[in-house]
Amino acid sequence: MSNLNPDTNREFDVIGKRIPKLDAAQKAMGRAEYIQDIKLPGMLFGKILYCKYAHASIVKIDTSKARALAGVHAVLTGQDVPKKMKMGFYKDNPPIKKGKVCSFRDEVAAVAAISPEIAKKALDLIEIEYEELPGIFDPEKAMEKDSPLVHEYHKSNVLKLPWKLHYGDVEKAEKESDFVVEEKFTTQWVTHCCLGTSGAIALFDSNDNLTIHTNTQIPSLAQKDFLESLKAMGLENKRVRVIKPIIGGGFGSKLDTYAYEHIAILLAYACRKPVKIMFDRVEEFKATSTRQPTVIYIKQGCDKNGKLTFRDMRMILDNGAYTSWGATTPSVMMMPITSLYRVDNVKYNAKCVYTNNTYSQAMRGYGNPQATFAIESTLDMLAQKAGIDRVEIRRLNRNQPGDVTPQGFKISSCGLSECIDEVEKELTIDGPKEKGIGTGIASLIHVGGGARIYKSDGCGAILKMDDYGKVDIFTGGTDMGQGLDNITAQIVAEELGLFVEDINVVHSDTDVCPWDVGAHASRSTFVAGNAALGAAKKVKETILEYGSKLLDADPKNLVLKDRTIFVLDDPEKSMPIDKLLRKAHFSPQGKMLMADFFYDPDNENMGKEFKGNMSVTYAFGAHGVKVKVDEETGKVKVLDYVAAHDVGRAINPLLLEGQVYGGVVMGLGYALTEEVVTKDGQNMNANFRDYKLFTAKDAIRIKAPVVETYDEYGPFGAKGIGEPGCVPTAPAIANAIYDAVGVRIFDLPITPEKVLAALKEKKSATTKI
Repeated sequence: MSNLNPDTNREFDVIGKRIPKLDAAQKAMGRAEYIQDIKLPGMLFGKILYCKYAHASIVKIDTSKARALAGVHAVLTGQDVPKKMKMGFYKDNPPIKKGKVCSFRDEVAAVAAISPEIAKKALDLIEIEYEELPGIFDPEKAMEKDSPLVHEYHKSNVLKLPWKLHYGDVEKAEKESDFVVEEKFTTQWVTHCCLGTSGAIALFDSNDNLTIHTNTQIPSLAQKDFLESLKAMGLENKRVRVIKPIIGGGFGSKLDTYAYEHIAILLAYACRKPVKIMFDRVEEFKATSTRQPTVIYIKQGCDKNGKLTFRDMRMILDNGAYTSWGATTPSVMMMPITSLYRVDNVKYNAKCVYTNNTYSQAMRGYGNPQATFAIESTLDMLAQKAGIDRVEIRRLNRNQPGDVTPQGFKISSCGLSECIDEVEKELTIDGPKEKGIGTGIASLIHVGGGARIYKSDGCGAILKMDDYGKVDIFTGGTDMGQGLDNITAQIVAEELGLFVEDINVVHSDTDVCPWDVGAHASRSTFVAGNAALGAAKKVKETILEYGSKLLDADPKNLVLKDRTIFVLDDPEKSMPIDKLLRKAHFSPQGKMLMADFFYDPDNENMGKEFKGNMSVTYAFGAHGVKVKVDEETGKVKVLDYVAAHDVGRAINPLLLEGQVYGGVVMGLGYALTEEVVTKDGQNMNANFRDYKLFTAKDAIRIKAPVVETYDEYGPFGAKGIGEPGCVPTAPAIANAIYDAVGVRIFDLPITPEKVLAALKEKKSATTKI
């Protein structure tokens, strides 16, 4: 592996500084342009009709009244969708359905009209006759032989690819273990709750080239999907331009292309006008995808000293009616299952199962929160059974730098031990307790140096420097609010001796920006950062080469700092960088400072064996929480929260803390309140009143200690940190509740009703004894 950053003791001017988000003022003043704000000349408005049953045959569709309505330009049904135009990981999801519907979110018709109101009225005029079919909503029941099939052509509701990994001798290790814990856990449907709802505007030029404005996390992969749709429409060898407006939140919800985008394309082609489809809040809840719910069976053991001996986990995941990227989460769940702590013997088996529920998507943590909930909860149980301190059992089994896990993960840097120390220092985990008050701890591992779940894990960057020392950096990376603009600007400014305000980051248009696999897997700082750094190094080399001639000095003895190039051992011998650039530009040979760099991490695609170094480096952390449980109501109040993370090097501590705070609050919602409530596949709480999201009113005290380990492969030593903040929150809360009142909750979310029921059961059992 190449080491882009060998110097660990370098003093920095920009890296490590608490620089506010570059777009903060733009957003605060209302000048940021979201998809909601974009209007194009002659634009029409699209609306989608969703089905009324979870599982049904479509007997008849009559669109004549809708077509006759004044102001309607197009009405489409499944008959108008090309046969090969399908979405998803398995290409099992046409944007408009025909013949049969498999979930309440299935799209059955679409309209384009001169106003949203007329489009909505046209939907109401479409008459559809259904024949309802038996539905299946429980993944374990869906696995039974006599269960109704969601897709008859699959012959089974279980997806073909089983996720299996087995190393060591689990059976022998279990027999030889001094202590074993075995339990069942379940996790729920939750959704992303982005404040900016989804939307797209599609338009074709006179040559049938497509431009689509859409708030996607994956512009390059979306471009590929849309090209495939054009091909299915008979429009081969056409261009697709993806323009990404400012994104009002992503969290994984926009990691795939959705039906509304493909429907906007179909409507725009039918009308030969721009067509905009914009979700309202109810559609955002019902027609975008959720985190996968899971049923988890776990067994793990240790010897008499607390050393982990084996871990055996079996998982069943509700795939929903179609297959998106959410179906790949079992491969990421393997990471904590095999590699959180040192475990020599592991068995893992997971199955994704079709049901008539909504289908699942990627969400922050990508399966890790579900797996870690079970692992870290049972680790506390194991410590108690073995009579070992729950902090010490984590220290004893901690990952360490230089480890290679049995799955093949190479731990280049690891600050897990220091993170545990920080939690213990900031929050007394054990000691005297007040009634109803308890503490909990949980650890995490996550990818921090890319994640090769696609053929490429790369990102491109193009850097252009003008005569005045100003830089445009065109990156394939996507900023969706997490602060990649800042990180990119700080990396480039540091390398070129400039100020952050000298750097303009462009990432919004596939016509000008290079390729990238998308914003996911906490990869942007590491991968996009290394791409930007690589381009900056090339430009720096050119500046130093030309500066050596003008200043009559060895390039190795030149320094770029504060917009100036100077000789290290003779600082008076210097020149402003912009002056040097103008001299270079107007020299007889002429020089234009541009460079490109494509960084593809030296990580591995795990393949069928699910073994290999999926990420170049790994992020670690430990969370601690203090809670108060009201034994009369079962209500849990979070008093203090500590989230310590190994970040390699903090490029921007201000944004890093923001990521951690946001991740913790998202994790608290997952642990305590959030749940998409469904009844026979239908979403029953599609609004912010009934979906119990943590808000500013629920703010808690959070400390976010930063552990800097410096990773040799990261840009200036940095690792990714986007997802880890929400990974261990649920088990930390569950462990704290047990410490407070002696009841353990195995099913998320941990509502007051569940806590109260467990307390009553405990009291009843005690009374009987």
